[in-house]
Amino acid sequence: MDGVPRVPEQWRPDDSAALRFSVLGPVRAWRGADSLPTGSPQQRALLAALLLREGRTATAGELIDALWGEEPPSQALAAVRTYASRLRKVLSPGVLVSESGGYAVRLTDESGVGASLDLALAQELAADAEKAKTTGDLCHARALLNKALSLWDGEVLASVPGPYAETQRARLEEWRLQLIESRLDMDLEQGCHAEAISELTALTAAHPLRERLRELLMLALYRSGRQAEALAAYADTRRLLADELGVDPRPGLQELQQRILQADPRLAEPSAPLAPETAAAPVRPAQLPATVSDFTGRSSFVTELSEVLAAASAAEGQVMAVSALAGIGGVGKTTLAVHVAHRARSAFPDGQLYVDLQGAGSRAVAPETVLGAFLRALGTADAAIPDSLEERAALYRSTLDGRRILVLLDNARDAAQVRPLLPGMEGCAALVTSRVRMVDLAGAHLIDLDVMSPEEALQLFTRIVGEERVASERESALDVVAACGFLPLAIRIAASRLAARRTWTVSVLAAKLADERRRLDELQAGDLAVKATFELGYGQLEPAQARAFRLLGLADGPDISLAAAAAMLDLPVEDTEDLLESLVDTSLLESAAPGRYRYHDLVRLYARACAERDEQPPGERTAAMSRMLDFYLATAAGVYAIERPGDRLIDHLETTEYPGLRFTEGSSALDWLYNEASPLLACVRQSVGTDRMRRAVDLLWAAKDLTESGANSHQYETTARAMCEATRTAGDAHAEGRARTTFTNVLLVSGRIQQAAEQAQLAMELAASAEDAMAMSWAANDRGLTLVHQEQYADSKPFFERAIEGYATIGNRPLEALSLCNLSRAHLGMGNIAMAVEIAQRALSAYLEIGQTLRLANGHFTLGIALTRAGRHTEALNQFSDALSVFGSHRQRLWEGTTNFRIAEVHLAARRPAQAAQHAEQALALGCIGGDRMQGTVLTLLGRALTMLGQVDRARACWREALNLYEQHGGAAQAEEVRALLTPATAA
Repeated sequence: MDGVPRVPEQWRPDDSAALRFSVLGPVRAWRGADSLPTGSPQQRALLAALLLREGRTATAGELIDALWGEEPPSQALAAVRTYASRLRKVLSPGVLVSESGGYAVRLTDESGVGASLDLALAQELAADAEKAKTTGDLCHARALLNKALSLWDGEVLASVPGPYAETQRARLEEWRLQLIESRLDMDLEQGCHAEAISELTALTAAHPLRERLRELLMLALYRSGRQAEALAAYADTRRLLADELGVDPRPGLQELQQRILQADPRLAEPSAPLAPETAAAPVRPAQLPATVSDFTGRSSFVTELSEVLAAASAAEGQVMAVSALAGIGGVGKTTLAVHVAHRARSAFPDGQLYVDLQGAGSRAVAPETVLGAFLRALGTADAAIPDSLEERAALYRSTLDGRRILVLLDNARDAAQVRPLLPGMEGCAALVTSRVRMVDLAGAHLIDLDVMSPEEALQLFTRIVGEERVASERESALDVVAACGFLPLAIRIAASRLAARRTWTVSVLAAKLADERRRLDELQAGDLAVKATFELGYGQLEPAQARAFRLLGLADGPDISLAAAAAMLDLPVEDTEDLLESLVDTSLLESAAPGRYRYHDLVRLYARACAERDEQPPGERTAAMSRMLDFYLATAAGVYAIERPGDRLIDHLETTEYPGLRFTEGSSALDWLYNEASPLLACVRQSVGTDRMRRAVDLLWAAKDLTESGANSHQYETTARAMCEATRTAGDAHAEGRARTTFTNVLLVSGRIQQAAEQAQLAMELAASAEDAMAMSWAANDRGLTLVHQEQYADSKPFFERAIEGYATIGNRPLEALSLCNLSRAHLGMGNIAMAVEIAQRALSAYLEIGQTLRLANGHFTLGIALTRAGRHTEALNQFSDALSVFGSHRQRLWEGTTNFRIAEVHLAARRPAQAAQHAEQALALGCIGGDRMQGTVLTLLGRALTMLGQVDRARACWREALNLYEQHGGAAQAEEVRALLTPATAA
């Protein structure tokens, strides 16, 4: 029994600041930023009871019942009066008032200053959310509910005694769950089903009998393509309700199960489109290039295409329209498509997407790359974009469902490149341009675009040059357009030259074009027609412009940055920018974005031909490529150094003559690396078979983050393979050893362990023959890792020890610490748990002493694994939490996923299955180091956690999926383990 507390020391309030109260957690009060003393638990119970009455008076008897129930102390009334008196001294005058034999809290004091209560704010936010939902603004409604839910701070009325507090605690917890269900329902309505699974898994574990949460989980699983798990979740629910309550699932849940069984198409997608949550994730893209103001002719095609697009947008139930324009380069396919797309914009109010697929070049843009860009433009977060082409295409179509969007796919290589990029939904349409006629693109409306008629060609020429100049020399103007083969691009270039030279007459231009040697007889040579038109523009460039045009065309990347261009030209950045902008003015170069430039694919080919023909001395071409490689290598080495302070790998790379960019902090360095990934890797590939291969291999090594991030793994692997083969052919053991090392890293990240073992062994042998100490130590560490993955722990130990010794010899403490981490894993596998913990602690201490940033996460990660095995679960979770923070800040998505898996392991070992399942779901969403086999491991753990939660059917669905992955991608021992789990007696 609580007696009357001792009167505390006098506390004098500052009455000038507003009061704030909280009950959605501990009962607290603040004046401004200052916390106010609220007294003993019973005194806080009195304050809570008054606050929850929302200004209504509570009698003394009601307050006694609220605080003590049916057995109040003998001095209960005196105690209530004492608590009220003390609170009145702490609070502003007029807040706690006495009236009618009772007390009340007024949230406006005598001076008119208002006080606030977190519960009242939460109620207001929830009401506003309901209004926003009613008007269809689900994005705003979600934001309001999230803000309301953020007001909860642990258990409601924490540590407040009494029956009234207990009742209110239950009421407010139920309301919180209702708000969560409402917000999750809106998440699914907006297509965020994959993101909701982890939270729903945890919630259903915490509230297993709450059928609405189970329903939302089933729906989220189904919409994420996990139909078997959705049905298993229903089976778990039905069994639980029967066992615990003796009832069947409610009709709504039963109906959902039937709709999932029938694959109801109305169930597969949300009823509301995904709305943007921030300005950085727009959902109404407007990517169409600018249309030309002097568009001429093509009236029949404009009408035809406009009618097709209008019909596609207006018709209900009609399959999306595809119109494919084919013709030779320079015939005006893009100009026509862009013009028609702009005319049709009003018919596609949800946006327009555009991409140059670079199909005419040797390296067309991969469909998965385009899908990634489109998904970002539609508001999808990077972390939500899957890796595979099939998954990206499915998410793309889901995102477009219910919208009217026009997609312009420019310069396609073939139908295979186009198919994954088609919307596939009614109300959407696609315009495709290509040099080839896409007869194998099913259902496409095909248009063959020929050159202009003489009348249209002359009209275009006149609109650019001016009526006055052409009228007096009509015959010469006809000669000009005829010399251009009536090809729109050639006509535009010729007319632009004339328009820019006021002293020239039309006949002067016609005379220049009469020389067939300057036109290369393009009418009979297909693409040579385009080359002849480019020759007209190129011949008028100033020497510095022409040199820039030739040399920049040598680079293979999809575009080139201003800094890289300056390196190729060996000029200051300011002078380079002036040159490139002047080339943009001549239409020989395009401005892809501020500070980035690109060639049309045909112009690039022409520029290279000019370089081969005109660049003197010939070695200048090689020198330009060498400077670009130096630039990338020097900059990538700088990024590596910022990410890994103290790591001396960069001291062992090939030297560079041309400098790179310098960064002062990691974020901008990583921005550069990921933005330059495609041009950088293209530069490496272009070095195959040249005397630049050693530097190219070292560039690949310094840019190893590109494969560990998961975003550029495929490009990196293709490049590493090419370098392995090229260096082997060249007989350069030094370069080949390093190339094999980079390839080993790719294989380890993707979980192809046997291939990684072979490559690591070969890298060791090559590095030894080349006396390359750095590569030798690196390869030894990798070979040890492959043995750990193959559970040959004792065999791995000598390799790690060799790596540690090698790194110590060359003074590379960070990599020495990395190998110590791996040695800890080996000891763990051998059962030497105490030794494993001690070695991991040494590695972490080394990282902390060095000041490592990214690799510090490896130290925390390894120690966390060792502590998990030692049963020190709380310490392990702290280490994994630190690792997760570092991996996240350095954009190592796959390592984030792997760390979530390890956290799930800890929770499972500590018999916290709900938390284990939640983190396992996050690991699946992010992906893990180790590829498909690791995904199988995560699914196996998730199944174990779900079994402990009583969700047996969903667990078995996870195990079946894991078994399929092991059977497809190797892992006999793991497959056998899962088969045992699927055996009823074992699973039980």
